[in-house]
Amino acid sequence: MSDIDKTANIHFIGIGGISMSGLAQIVLKDGYGVSGSDWNKSAITEKLENMGADIVYGHGAVNEDGINKASLVVYTAAAKADNPEIVLAKEKGIRLIDRAEFLGAIMKNYKHAVGVSGTHGKTTTTSMLAHALIGANLDPTISVGGELDLIGGNIRTGKSDYFVTEACEYTNSFLKFYPTIALITNVEEDHLDFFSGIDEIIASFRQFAYLTKDIGYVVAMGGDKNVQKVLENADDLNIITYGMESKFDYYPENIVYHAGFPSFDVMKNGEKVCHIKLNVPGEHNILNSLATVAVCNLMGVDAETAAKGIETFKGTHRRFEKKGFLNGAVVIDDYAHHPTEIKATLHAAQKFPHNKVWCVFQPHTFSRTRTLWDEFVGAFDDADELILTHIYAAREKFDGVTKPENLAEDIKKRGVNAQYIDKFEDIAEFLKKNVKEGDIVFTMGAGDVVNINKLIVE
Repeated sequence: MSDIDKTANIHFIGIGGISMSGLAQIVLKDGYGVSGSDWNKSAITEKLENMGADIVYGHGAVNEDGINKASLVVYTAAAKADNPEIVLAKEKGIRLIDRAEFLGAIMKNYKHAVGVSGTHGKTTTTSMLAHALIGANLDPTISVGGELDLIGGNIRTGKSDYFVTEACEYTNSFLKFYPTIALITNVEEDHLDFFSGIDEIIASFRQFAYLTKDIGYVVAMGGDKNVQKVLENADDLNIITYGMESKFDYYPENIVYHAGFPSFDVMKNGEKVCHIKLNVPGEHNILNSLATVAVCNLMGVDAETAAKGIETFKGTHRRFEKKGFLNGAVVIDDYAHHPTEIKATLHAAQKFPHNKVWCVFQPHTFSRTRTLWDEFVGAFDDADELILTHIYAAREKFDGVTKPENLAEDIKKRGVNAQYIDKFEDIAEFLKKNVKEGDIVFTMGAGDVVNINKLIVE
């Protein structure tokens, strides 16, 4: 960022996105002028406007004044080459970079820069790190892909040398980062509209791990078979492992569940370093907390202090988030949209007292649904009642073959009581008539399925 004049303006195309808005907040607080454009006004964009950003709204919106003032234009991966603001910036010879490159430039300013990567668990683990580092009074800058109550949103701008951000592999964007610690939670097939398959994904994560060569560490979930492939023969990297077994550097012992939430001893190389009582459910969160302790130790935070911070974490919005009640049944919203995430969430629900587990799932993108079809079929075994709704297309168009009603039929053949209901209003009415006290109801997916909660929560 040192090459950008602070009297100049930085313009963000798609400024209202969860990541772009966070970057805009960082530079606003650092004294830069900020302008932007987005399709719709939101609570996020209103916050940016209150901080001094000049934003124009609407499909194909052009903030010509912002472009004219800009020394730099930052755009999202969703912005196409024919975007009118990109075209205008090129005509005027203004420097253009994508979001990932801009975030990488920010990371360069920090002595301790953590990139939290993985197919699953990025937001939760980044949030746990936020709690641990803030609890240790390190005043970190945090960029998280969700709303975290502790920091009042998705971004926290600190004044120290500590920076933590999610690092997404989609379009290889995390390869533009500059981490001193690369955390890899797991590696699976995903984003198959970009990657050709698991081999290319593994290769991408390996490049990410090697960004730390000679300058830092890789913290990796050692029990993941694909993470093992990522780090195969990587003897020239500094690698710290964690997992559920004692063969890893960090692992848990004496796991006990209290009302669905796990507590356990954290072991490091055979010695107990702390005890953690989590306020979020599931074995996957045991792993996330182990990763957090490992990263904190590398940054000079002792395990006991890290544990105290982790224990204050009660989840982010849209991650096992309690929304209220319906007919005496608790209603929970969750962002899970990959088969592994779905399995982990529904398995965690089994640790809570309940009668039936209801799941309303919205598949996310046609490409993911099509390529992981068999995995989706096997992901709902812990649901007593499953309702599939329409596919959230996001950046895609209907491919002519991938239909949620067919997925529901295949899941039903497996023995799960599954059905397809297209409209949210019809789903809400069905739930109101059939859900009983003592049940658990999940709305699940990365699209707009969360809106069902507005129709059912009492």
